[in-house]
Amino acid sequence: MSKPKKPKAAAKPTKAAPKSNSAISQVRKRTGELEAFQSDKIRNAILKAFEAVSEPDGVKSKQTADFVVKELEKKFTGKIPKVEHIQDIVEEALMKKGFSKVAKAYILYRQKRAEVRAAQALLGIRDELKLGLNALTVLQKRYLLRNEEGKVIENPVQLFQRVAKTIAEVDRQFGATNAGVKIAQDEFYAMMSSREFIPNSPTLMNAGTNLGLLSACYVIPVPDSLEGIFTALKHMAIVQQQAGGTGFSFSRLRPKGDIVKSTKGVASGPVTFATIFDQTTNVIKQGGKRRGANMGILRVDHPDILEFIEAKSKPGVLTNFNISVAITDSFMEAVRKNSEYDLINPRTGKSVKKLRARYVWALIIDYAWKTGDPGIIFIDEINRKNPTANIGEIEATNPCGEQPLHPYESCNLGSINLTKMVLQLKNGKYEIDWLKLKKIIHKSVHFLDNVIDASHFPIHEIEQMTKANRRIGLGVMGWADLLLMLNIRYDSEAALKLAERLMKFINDEAHSASEKIGRDRGSFTNFKSSLWDKQKIKTMRNATCTTIAPTGSISIIAGCSSGIEPLFAVSFVRNVLEGTRLLETNKIFEEVAKKRGFYSEELMNKIAKSGSIQKFNEIPKDVRSVFVTALDIKPEWHVKMQAAFQKYTDNAVSKTINFPPNATIDDVKKAYELAFKLKCKGITVYRYGSKAEQVLYIGELEKKEKPEAEPYVIAHPETSGWCASPLCPST
Repeated sequence: MSKPKKPKAAAKPTKAAPKSNSAISQVRKRTGELEAFQSDKIRNAILKAFEAVSEPDGVKSKQTADFVVKELEKKFTGKIPKVEHIQDIVEEALMKKGFSKVAKAYILYRQKRAEVRAAQALLGIRDELKLGLNALTVLQKRYLLRNEEGKVIENPVQLFQRVAKTIAEVDRQFGATNAGVKIAQDEFYAMMSSREFIPNSPTLMNAGTNLGLLSACYVIPVPDSLEGIFTALKHMAIVQQQAGGTGFSFSRLRPKGDIVKSTKGVASGPVTFATIFDQTTNVIKQGGKRRGANMGILRVDHPDILEFIEAKSKPGVLTNFNISVAITDSFMEAVRKNSEYDLINPRTGKSVKKLRARYVWALIIDYAWKTGDPGIIFIDEINRKNPTANIGEIEATNPCGEQPLHPYESCNLGSINLTKMVLQLKNGKYEIDWLKLKKIIHKSVHFLDNVIDASHFPIHEIEQMTKANRRIGLGVMGWADLLLMLNIRYDSEAALKLAERLMKFINDEAHSASEKIGRDRGSFTNFKSSLWDKQKIKTMRNATCTTIAPTGSISIIAGCSSGIEPLFAVSFVRNVLEGTRLLETNKIFEEVAKKRGFYSEELMNKIAKSGSIQKFNEIPKDVRSVFVTALDIKPEWHVKMQAAFQKYTDNAVSKTINFPPNATIDDVKKAYELAFKLKCKGITVYRYGSKAEQVLYIGELEKKEKPEAEPYVIAHPETSGWCASPLCPST
């Protein structure tokens, strides 16, 4: 393994200490460092304790804080109190003044914070950016550099500095001065450290190291020859070793039982060869940091399509694969007419059999209902919208389906945290800060374009195709949180309209940024005869600019909801570290509950049993109406939301269409047909309980089948939202 470079220690920013009117001027923090004494911090902490018992009272909290300050001055004038001393006196003051419920809430808060600090201490990482325990856990496990002994040798500040420096250095190739590179570096660091934008996982993991593979998404062709198949296998291993996700179309392979002239034998078929790729992934732990993930695709007109549809119904088969059927327009027309269609041997190009289209369609839907696989990609829709159709057809996507790619093409992704793109008005309400969003879009496109030139490609063919098209995929995360901040219900026409408006703005500005870079640095190599060229656009740096990814663990780092998914639970229990579980409540809901006066720890624990608040009459009806979870939302609204974002997305959209356990096969059928009608590029469904292994468990549903099951919604440490498969990568 290549030895990672040890980053330089981060310089600590200096802050001017606020003035204090108290006789106490400084406080000793738990770290031993000194900071200025601020009585407002005491008042705010006490006010939060009042809010926690649904008794917000600014006057009483101020009076109590003033009392605490006087007590501190009696005991510590001329001395420096510790944080623990202040908190002890706050507890005593609350009890003396008769606020026993508030005192209890404050004590519970202290205990919870102590648990979090203890867990952070186990991680051994300083949280200078105040990212929180969940983010630190993910960073420590996957992203922070380690030495040869496996010891973490950087902190989150240094990680973002490492990435910012590596990506900004590319500007030098295009004539930037030292000062220009430093400006870009500072901008890139600022938007990552503030969690306004986070790039895909391989960029965070590998930038500035000897590995240097920075893109998340790859498609590797699988030709119909033994040599070609095992070359593809080798290339998959190299990409996955460095944390990339790989997609394959097995549609070029001759069908099972077909003749092999060179040996006079018979072919094994696509499914058998796919299992070899699956087994290879089993022995490759991606860069030592994450599990391998694959997408396997077979055209609906391949002779082995029935075997492929049923493949994942067998235990232990293709466990490292998501699989999708490539559906054609002609097949959907045959479904509509209830006619037969031809199965084509790819070796000869001739029809070998006919099948009734509705039978195959029903089989796909039946297995999707049973197991969550196969998904679907609408391959003709993908190619209709492909701006580089001039160089050939697209046959496959990355593991989660959001990135259609040519053979040997890669794409790097990044996502804007929408919760950071808002303004709070004087009345306390929020609105989108369109000017800030525009600036972040342009900086993000600059960053993602630079990633292509900063990457070290271990496979020559991938480097050639990637640099010829320069695809990037800027997307969003925190969509569900943004809707909650704006008081808009997820499954509403208002949400769909905002989705289209927002994504159109992002797409248009991303194209504008790419055009600008193109004027300075030149268009992508395959620009001539591309869609952009045909539209008489003079320059475009990147063939595509936008993608909606699942975001996975990068949304945990960002502290927001996953991609464009709805909340999976309002309150739940997360397994943070071995033996440590923490109750987690959506921050926006908690804020509303305290403001509206119905917050309590007891209520949050009750909600965590189902994740949904719809049956809690003690919560105001208007709040229940807005705070809906994935299983509260009818499947057709999931599809409509995917389609709304797809309308203005260059590449594709990763979105899980969630179904409750009692959903019918016909419910799935309606969702698949709606996705085709609304021109989605694919669809993935997940009926709760249809997979043996899940990333989320809902206590109330589990206990119906297993009385011994835990009573809470339980989330994996790196889970930020529903996913149809444990394979959803970090992105």
